[in-house]
Amino acid sequence: MLEIILAIVAAGSPQQPSSADTGAVVSRYPEGSTHGFLALHSLDGVELARGDLVQRANGTAIESTLSFRFGDGSRFEETVDFTQTRAIELEKYHLNERGPAFDRDLDATLWRSGRYQVRATSHRDGKTGTYAGSLHLPADVANGLPLVIAKNLRPGERRTVHLVAFLPKPRVIELEFIPAAPGRVRSGLVDESTIQFTLKPEIGGVVGLLAKLLGKIPPDSHIWIATTGAPAFLRFEGPMYTGPVWRIDLALPAWPR
Repeated sequence: MLEIILAIVAAGSPQQPSSADTGAVVSRYPEGSTHGFLALHSLDGVELARGDLVQRANGTAIESTLSFRFGDGSRFEETVDFTQTRAIELEKYHLNERGPAFDRDLDATLWRSGRYQVRATSHRDGKTGTYAGSLHLPADVANGLPLVIAKNLRPGERRTVHLVAFLPKPRVIELEFIPAAPGRVRSGLVDESTIQFTLKPEIGGVVGLLAKLLGKIPPDSHIWIATTGAPAFLRFEGPMYTGPVWRIDLALPAWPR
């Protein structure tokens, strides 16, 4: 699903993954073709954008696109191609964000091989930077996949995966999934079981130390999953990429009068 990243200090060369690499997350609930409707709100309830999540399945291969259209003309689109034969493995990732809702226009592509291409234009001074190269990626790199991973973790399982954060120069960081106690949510007259995951980014090395000293560690994100019957997405809170903490909820399309 969506990228859960990261307003942090950009410094140094791309970081190599740590020894926390434990392999790709096992696919327990394979994804299929689907189309979900979503609304993006500020934490005080103001609607900022409408969007959708569209997944197309081709055997064990999935293409998943999360997109939002803002009232001010801004756009957010994140597409991830991944396979789920036994484990959830990224094949290609593309992020495009543009407009005044973001600090900069950003177009970034990452391949499973580790190759990347990034183009970023600052809204403050109009300067454009381009970056291209290759990273050593661990098997559990999870750009665009936190929602899928949350649905496939075992009850109570705590897990650390890796993300490539585009700052705009790419850097490999860790993202820890921390489960809370099971909860409940009401759907009509029926109570549904839920689990909430806190997603905690971890930045290693000198950059991580500097970020902590400057108070630039990004906020935690949160995902809520319904667990009755089969796992389903309910809510997300966190930064979309960089920027403020926003909330994503399920939405219904409006019928014409």
